[in-house]
Amino acid sequence: MIQKQSLVLGIETSCDETSAAVVADGTRVLSNVISSQMEVHRRFGGVVPEVASRRHVERITLIIEQALQEAQVELGDLDAIAVTQGPGLVGALLIGVAAGKALSFASGIPLVAVHHIAGHIYANHLVKPLEFPLVSLVVSGGHTELIYMEKHNHFERLGQTRDDAAGEAFDKVARLMNLPYPGGPQIDRLAVEGSISYDLPRAWLEPDSLDFSFSGLKSAVMQLMQKAKQRQEEIRPADLAASFQHAVIDVLVEKSIRAVKKTGVKHLLLAGGVSANSALRVQLSKRCEQEQIDLRIPPLELCTDNAAMIAAAGTFLFYEGKFADLTLNADPGLPLTYS
Repeated sequence: MIQKQSLVLGIETSCDETSAAVVADGTRVLSNVISSQMEVHRRFGGVVPEVASRRHVERITLIIEQALQEAQVELGDLDAIAVTQGPGLVGALLIGVAAGKALSFASGIPLVAVHHIAGHIYANHLVKPLEFPLVSLVVSGGHTELIYMEKHNHFERLGQTRDDAAGEAFDKVARLMNLPYPGGPQIDRLAVEGSISYDLPRAWLEPDSLDFSFSGLKSAVMQLMQKAKQRQEEIRPADLAASFQHAVIDVLVEKSIRAVKKTGVKHLLLAGGVSANSALRVQLSKRCEQEQIDLRIPPLELCTDNAAMIAAAGTFLFYEGKFADLTLNADPGLPLTYS
């Protein structure tokens, strides 16, 4: 792959963050502007797609202008425009795709379409260049996957969730516990105050499987709470949070180590919104140190949705000349197939 100096504008609108960023050479973040809608959606207990789309429309132009200003570059200085094509909420994705296409058409700057999960993986590249081959554990509200990469833009799925994603399970259990949205960080904070007191199941599936399943764990928490209510027994929220979180992390860590050993790689990446979970970061770090595995974890500001990671991933599509044209459309179920 021939690489050159590059300046890429990233645009991310897959869910409820409107973000634009300018990244140089796929590694240096010159700006990374994020407008979160968390407070707007909190009153509904989750993201409302129609509300998210309207907010993106209101903010996208201002956010792109701010990203260019903070990076101290003009539109004409850019080499490429990278935009999240999917997966995500279709209405939200459409706003970013339309903005990217409009800028590309008006300026003649090449457009590249980025997979959202690839973006999360490439968030690690903004900290330290990726070293291949590698395995990445991607954990977010909509995805829990183990991805093998032998080179840039090559992705092979080793395992995926068969039902609820890890982040989705966190949010559902948080709602059962009447914790405010977003539930994942709430459980993480509460778990620090508790102890692992409740025996909750782990779905290991088949002996060699690298797939995940968290719906049974969620159901087990529901049943535990229902039985306690029937017996008029008190559930200790902090202990339940600690027990649930430990059950999720136990499976995530073990299957990640299995994937590394199965592929024979030396490098493991953590990616996705749930990678901000403090207990997951600690437990995975400890296990990788024991197994002498090189673990990369992005800083907290790059764990959640942001445009810098989209620009980083888009840079390597730009290097390979994988451009999109003006027929590009949002794809909420976009498969990860760049290889």
